[in-house]
Amino acid sequence: MAQPLSEREFERILLIKPSSLGDVIQALPILDGLRSRYPSAHIAWLVASPFVELVEPHPALNEVIPFDRKRFGRLGRSWRVTVEFVRFVASLRRRRFDLVVDLQGLFRSGFFARACGADVRIGPSKGREGAWIFYRHRFPAAPLETHTVTRMWAAAELLGFGGASMTFRLPITDDDRACASRFLTEAGLDADGGYVVVCPEARWPTKVWPAERFAAVVDRLAEARKLPAVLVGSASADETCNAVAAAAASHPVNLAGKTTLRQAAALIERARLVLTGDSGPMHMADVLGRPLVALFGPTNPVRTGPYNQPDAVIRADLPCMPCYIKRLSRCSRDHACMGDLGADDVADAAISALDNARET
Repeated sequence: MAQPLSEREFERILLIKPSSLGDVIQALPILDGLRSRYPSAHIAWLVASPFVELVEPHPALNEVIPFDRKRFGRLGRSWRVTVEFVRFVASLRRRRFDLVVDLQGLFRSGFFARACGADVRIGPSKGREGAWIFYRHRFPAAPLETHTVTRMWAAAELLGFGGASMTFRLPITDDDRACASRFLTEAGLDADGGYVVVCPEARWPTKVWPAERFAAVVDRLAEARKLPAVLVGSASADETCNAVAAAAASHPVNLAGKTTLRQAAALIERARLVLTGDSGPMHMADVLGRPLVALFGPTNPVRTGPYNQPDAVIRADLPCMPCYIKRLSRCSRDHACMGDLGADDVADAAISALDNARET
């Protein structure tokens, strides 16, 4: 009779969760759970190149394996890239993992799980794109209206540590905090005096709230609570953050594209309040326990909202929500889910969050 997975021991473990930023953050409890359950194991994480620096210093990890999705996207069209991909797959197999946990559940991640040659390969029973065929063990699918964190935690149940407490550890270093302080000092801000972090970018155009409304909220907080704003985002958010900065009379500090992910997390860690859309920084603020206001439109906060602070979500109440439409051109309601969110309502929610935080 086969030994249950919950009783087996493993020495070399691969966690597969390449992207996105929010999903990587939400997979952190599984990483800590694996380390607690297998304290002496070698644990590696296959993650997309942009997120390597976020997880690299994590104390539960022995190794980070970067996956260059953009470059390998040329597979089959470039001889050099194809050879590199074959070598990458071969390198996975040489590592001789005996347990692979695929939390992505797509064909590519399932293929990597199978290519490792591990005897135990775990993935979601309803992995998309046929990914489920690559797994020897499948954790059951949760109901559709279940949070991503809970859905991934089903892997912990299968391995026998589902009863452990979930921990979200973002590995922010002292150097990251020192860099964040330097950014604030160079901008003329007193970090101890308090500031608000605003992250106006989002991967989908339909998730983006108008820049002038972000600016109106920033100005209201500066006037009502004397809190300056710091705009944070990737280099691709520069245009969005520039628009917010240009529209705001309170002269927010624009650090878009100037920080690493961990430096951005260090800025969020000390913020009095974080204002975001449905994005990676929202999950950063949530797991760091910062007061948060999260704006939702086409997506469902029950599935992708802030796990620890569900009440931080503010959204319109429309019958078409959630629609999961990514392109504005496909929306027949003139982007009403975000357009119906007024600046005054969001500012009121932000002030309420600040007041509640001060009382606790």
